[in-house]
Amino acid sequence: MYMKKIKWGIIGCGDVTEVKSGPAFNKIEKSELVAVMRRNAELAEDYAKRHNVNKWYSDADKLINDPDVNAVYIATPPDSHAFYTLKAAKAGKPVYVEKPMARNYEECLTMIETCRKFNVPLFVAYYRRRLPLFMKVKELIENNAVGKIQFVNIRLHVPQKASDYVNVKPWRVIPDISGGGHFVDLASHQLDYLDYILGPIVSVKSVVKNIDKLYSAEDYVSALFEFENGVLGSGLWTFTADDNDRQDIIEISGSKGKIIFSTFNQSPIKVFTQHGEEIFNEEFPPNIQMPLIQTVVNELLGIGICPSDGISASRTSRIMDLILMK
Repeated sequence: MYMKKIKWGIIGCGDVTEVKSGPAFNKIEKSELVAVMRRNAELAEDYAKRHNVNKWYSDADKLINDPDVNAVYIATPPDSHAFYTLKAAKAGKPVYVEKPMARNYEECLTMIETCRKFNVPLFVAYYRRRLPLFMKVKELIENNAVGKIQFVNIRLHVPQKASDYVNVKPWRVIPDISGGGHFVDLASHQLDYLDYILGPIVSVKSVVKNIDKLYSAEDYVSALFEFENGVLGSGLWTFTADDNDRQDIIEISGSKGKIIFSTFNQSPIKVFTQHGEEIFNEEFPPNIQMPLIQTVVNELLGIGICPSDGISASRTSRIMDLILMK
């Protein structure tokens, strides 16, 4: 059954929802943010008033069961993604959940199975699948700009964060909450995007280390992988890099050239072929999740398809589990 208007409720109206996603729900036609929830009632009320939302809760069950809410956006840390998805699905309400989809592949499967049982759509916020910069890279590959794709190399070198040194660690480096460390938080975007443009990864070999021991999660990951179509890949993710060695590069090599671009910086796309270098500039939108949220709304209205669902997102979680040797 398609909807006439999507009335959203947010569970976990924290930082990610301030600009990246929250405002987009009211900017899209036939979409409205009607309620928000946070365990701290004062913070939930503050968010609601600043974003002109009529209802706020400190109890997720009350938001999920609010008759004015007919779709739920889960923006909590990953340890509660499955918990809230199951509740929303049982209430018959479509789910849009933050990335990574869950702490591990097993939790993803539970989410998929439950949503299928209750005939509820499940979407995941891998928003690079609809950002103009990444759509342009996809277009270049599909148009054979660098020939047949042969190899992919990822380099993400990030210095330690100040928060890594504090006694009470941020949730992103607590595996019981996040599923891993900064690798899970950041590499998930890269691996999901490569799944989108090149297809599923089918085999992995990796080395995983905790070098600086600032927290219990991994801080160094090296991996070799192969896609279903035979394209080979490699990646090096380090979160102990020197300031002078910051890198955010994906290099896609084909039989006639290569494409270089960044995942997290608005650097231009560079295409190198026998004809020389070509540069493409694509800016990120103010609300970076809005293009993907538009596809979620379109699918719920029955006028389109969202490219990031539970099935595709679960593949990324599976590959991360394999890389981290869980």
